[in-house]
Amino acid sequence: MALAWAGAGLHVQAQESAVPEATAGQEAALMADGLPALKLKSSSLLQETYPQEVRDQQPIYIKGDSLAGQPDINASVHGEAELRRGDTMIRADKLDYALPDDKVNAVGSVYINQAGNIYKGTALDLQVDAFKGQFDNADYRFLANGAYGDSSRVDFIDKDHSVVHNATYTTCQRDDEASWQPSWMLKAETIELDMAEEVGVAHNAKLQFKGVTVLPVPRMSFPLSDKRKSGLLPPMIGMDKLGGIEYSQPYYWNIAPNRDLTVTPTVMTKRGVNLTGLFRYMEPSYSGETYASYMPGDNLRSRDRWGYSWQHRAVIDSPVGGLGLNLNLNRVSDDDYWRDFRLAPVAMRQRLLPSTASLSWAKGDGALSLNMTRYQTLQDPDALIAPPYSMVPQLQYRYTPQELPHGLDFSLVADTTRFELIRPLTGQAVNNGQRSYVQAQLSRPFLSPGAFITPKLMLHTSRYDTDSMMSNGSKSANRTLPTFSLDSGLVFERDTSWFGKKLLQTFEPRAFYTYTPYRDQSMLPLYDTGRSDFNFSSIFSENDYVGQDRIADNHLVTLGATSRFIDPESGAEKLKLAIAQRVRLSDQRVLLPGEVAATSKLSDILLGAAINWTDKWSLEGTTQYNKDLGRTVRTTATARYSPGNYRTFNIGYRTQLDTVTKKPSSELVDVGWQWPINDLWGDKGKDLGAGRGQGGGRWYAVGRLNYSIKDRQMVDTVVGLEYDGCCWIGRVVLQRLQSSVTQSNLQLLFQMEFVGFSRLSFGADPTASLKRNVPRYQYLREAVSPPSRFTNYD
Repeated sequence: MALAWAGAGLHVQAQESAVPEATAGQEAALMADGLPALKLKSSSLLQETYPQEVRDQQPIYIKGDSLAGQPDINASVHGEAELRRGDTMIRADKLDYALPDDKVNAVGSVYINQAGNIYKGTALDLQVDAFKGQFDNADYRFLANGAYGDSSRVDFIDKDHSVVHNATYTTCQRDDEASWQPSWMLKAETIELDMAEEVGVAHNAKLQFKGVTVLPVPRMSFPLSDKRKSGLLPPMIGMDKLGGIEYSQPYYWNIAPNRDLTVTPTVMTKRGVNLTGLFRYMEPSYSGETYASYMPGDNLRSRDRWGYSWQHRAVIDSPVGGLGLNLNLNRVSDDDYWRDFRLAPVAMRQRLLPSTASLSWAKGDGALSLNMTRYQTLQDPDALIAPPYSMVPQLQYRYTPQELPHGLDFSLVADTTRFELIRPLTGQAVNNGQRSYVQAQLSRPFLSPGAFITPKLMLHTSRYDTDSMMSNGSKSANRTLPTFSLDSGLVFERDTSWFGKKLLQTFEPRAFYTYTPYRDQSMLPLYDTGRSDFNFSSIFSENDYVGQDRIADNHLVTLGATSRFIDPESGAEKLKLAIAQRVRLSDQRVLLPGEVAATSKLSDILLGAAINWTDKWSLEGTTQYNKDLGRTVRTTATARYSPGNYRTFNIGYRTQLDTVTKKPSSELVDVGWQWPINDLWGDKGKDLGAGRGQGGGRWYAVGRLNYSIKDRQMVDTVVGLEYDGCCWIGRVVLQRLQSSVTQSNLQLLFQMEFVGFSRLSFGADPTASLKRNVPRYQYLREAVSPPSRFTNYD
């Protein structure tokens, strides 16, 4: 039998909330280890809410084996009794419902599904619409994270709030064994549940792991999902050579969906107390993050230590065009900061700290920018580096028309910059001044399916006004240089097959000619110029130098060829072979200070190969061969084998020959891996997909070794083990990272992750270290979208 009451006959059908998605740029996380992404709009599913006048008109459905009562007054249902209203469904052996009080009494095997959250117990007394009442001997399971537990009683305050008495809580999933016990469990006298904020608060609680209490606390707050919440984050306890024993206690303040603040005080037994703060913000037209750190009286260096980093990005649409403001400010207290604070943001862990400010305007084919750049150079007495010039300021205009007649391509750059070197290295040549230049280029590509030819004409004119006299006794200089280049190539194709696989093979010869006349530039200062790396990109370029202070007087031809083997069905490149060499038609006379002019008409030969025969493995390498020495002077090679998720092995080799001593100046081997150890005894696990692991009871080896063959020692070492216990993950990582020529830092990192609950760490977050150091490392648990409330819909 079935019966339905509806106050005004209005039937309300629940449906999914439609939440507008933010753009990819707006959704992007502001990078910070262990912190969630800021969002302009929540991407989680919102529970459907109705005005009270609408809820009052929602119909109530009742059914069962037998039904008795009076319409609009009461109903008594026996045998598979069921009551529904909106997103609430109640089943029981016997159910009594009083309409005037909107109250249900149920006994027997009572079952509640409230918006996907499941409760099971023996006796229920509940006001249905207000969802207020009491449930005895209740078990529960939450939709958001799959957590469950049992209790002596659940007091429902309303649809979003309840209090669970004598409660347990865990995310460990049951198996079929009668003796099974969850690996971890939270036991508490009471747990207050706030489903709107997705937060639980346990009183007189203890966290047990394998039946042993590991964390007794009088009160603790924990998340019921991966939703951001204010409160104390799990503490971090660590130990290293510099700081001794370290204890960090982060506090996270979820100010708004698009703003948050993390404050972390750290106590170091050898050094003192350090306080850091990270503030992040995101608005429709601007975003950024600010990091600051302060340590008074660091015992390691006998001084106060501080550092800050601020990144700000803003874009504003205006009637006169797009306006942009970008700030990247970085400063620290001293030269040793980069090696003493290895957990600082990446921008503060380098020896050359840039501080830049840029104001830009763009409209149509033109863009104008005003830039300021200053550097803080952190010196190491064992490895000094020459500080670069600051740009204070730089004004630059770029014009690149998109549609020109007759297939022409044109671009123009006009730039004027003031260069200053404030704190030069002892003996470093300094000549502050103003450099202005205009560079224009015009080309006309001629393209066909089997050939291309691109003539290009470039004109570069510049002026220097310096504070001190240049080597020729003048404080000013002008330089105008034309450059002509001609790039050409052919493409031949044929069908072939290798190992029974049909392939399309190409043969692509290429010839590149360039000519720039000689102008004496030896008197000009060097503000931002250096020699280009010799590779397959630079060998087909007009200038040997990066920057504007030297334009090489090149008169040369570059000859090369590439052959590819392509899968004709997918278009994937299975094999690529390449070779290139320069032929000098005249000697180059423009050189950097200390450079020696090449005496050979033929350059070194570049050889390259890349193999991607299957998705599982790849091999790539380049080598530079010097015919005068009769040997290679530089080689790089990398190989990767990745047969599936959480199975990857990478190895790289790099060597550089000192052409004077004929001995390697550097020779490194780099190995990285992540692999299930269970494979050794034939347990291949399950492929549950990226971010879900490969099933419980799995051990993973992970690490990276960087070894210097020349020095016969390890440079960087990161080795660790991970264990996936299904509802918990254990990690231990030992890392030794080189911070200078003579100094390294050794750390032991340990972490227990109770999936869907919390993490306990000893040392810095090992997952951040693994992600940063191990190529293609995958988290055993990635954040996933919360399930729909219709997942557990009855």
